[in-house]
Amino acid sequence: MQRTAQFETPVSLQLAERPERQGKDVVLAGIRKTYGPTVALPDLSLDVPRGQFCTLLGASGSGKTTLLKIIAGFEAPTAGSVRIGGDDVTHTPIARRNIGMVFQNYALFPHMTVFDNVAFALRMRRVKRDDIKRRVDEVLALVSMDKLHGRLPRELSGGQQQRAALARALVFTPDILLMDEPLGALDKNLRQAIQLQLKKLHYDLGLTIVFVTHDQEEAMNLSERIVIMDHGRIVQAGAPEALYRAPESPFVAGFLGECNFVERAGHVLGVRPENVRIGTQLTSSDLRHEGRIVASTFCALHWKIFIEAPGRTVVAYAPAGTGEAERTPGQSIVWGFSAKDAMEFAAA
Repeated sequence: MQRTAQFETPVSLQLAERPERQGKDVVLAGIRKTYGPTVALPDLSLDVPRGQFCTLLGASGSGKTTLLKIIAGFEAPTAGSVRIGGDDVTHTPIARRNIGMVFQNYALFPHMTVFDNVAFALRMRRVKRDDIKRRVDEVLALVSMDKLHGRLPRELSGGQQQRAALARALVFTPDILLMDEPLGALDKNLRQAIQLQLKKLHYDLGLTIVFVTHDQEEAMNLSERIVIMDHGRIVQAGAPEALYRAPESPFVAGFLGECNFVERAGHVLGVRPENVRIGTQLTSSDLRHEGRIVASTFCALHWKIFIEAPGRTVVAYAPAGTGEAERTPGQSIVWGFSAKDAMEFAAA
C-alpha cells in the first residue's frame, strides 16, 4: 500500500481580506531541461498568476528545484521559454530579473550585520543612503527583526537568520519571490511560526511566491495552489483542499496525505483514514472488512489505528474516546467505510 503521509488533516489558514495583488505573473511554456543524456524536465508548462502563492511539491529528484532555478536564471532551459510579467526573460541574466531568492542555508554574509546584509542589494543598485535606511528599517520591522539590525549572523538563531534572509529578499520590492526549501533546517515549532509570518506577509504585500518543498504539511499550510511533480512532470495542480479531496490518481492521493487503497469490482478505491470506521462506529450501510489491530497511537484528537488486512495495512483515525477493546494490538476488528467517502480510480 502506498503511504507517504506527513500530516493527518488538511489545514487551511484563513486571514483577513487581502489587498490588491502585486508582483508579476510567471508563464513557463514547453520547458525542457537535459544534462547530457539525462532528462530532468521533459516538457513542462505552468502559469503562476500575479500575487499567487504557488508551491512546487515533490520528492527528491522530481524536478522542482531545477524548475525554480530556471525561473531564477541560475539554469537555462534546453528548450522552452520563461516570461515574467509578459516579458521574455529566458536568456536574461539573474541580476536583471528583479527576483527575490530565499534559500535553506540562508546565504547571509557572515562578516556583515543584519542591516548591512539587507541593505546590500540596494547599495548594488546605487540607491540613496537615506532611502536605503528607510527601506531596510521598514522591511526589518515587517519581519520583526528591527531590534536586531546590528547583530552578525552568528549571533542570531536559525529562525532569526531565516527572517533576515527573507527581509533581504523583500527589500528591493521583487517582482516574484522564489523560495527553495527555506524552512527545512528549522525545528517544528519555529517552522510553524515562520510559516504563519510568511503567509501573513504574502497577504499583506500581495507578492507572487513560488515555493519549493517536499513537505506535504508545509505545502498545505502555506499555498493557494500546489503543483505536484514527479519525474520532471506535473501530475496535478490545484488548491490544497481540492487536491486532498479530489485527487486524480492514486499517486496524488497517497502523496498528499495518508490514504488506504482497496481493490473492488475492477477499480481501486482510495479512503482517507478519517473516513475509516471500526467496530461499534460502523453503520449498517458501510462496506465492511475484517482485520487485526497491529498498533495504535494516541494523537490527542484521535487514535491512529493500524489494522492488518489481506495484502495491506489499513490506517483508521478513531475518536479519542475509543475503548481499549477497539484499539488494543492483537484484537480482531471489523473495519469499513461508506461508499460515498471513497475515491474511485481506474485499476493500474
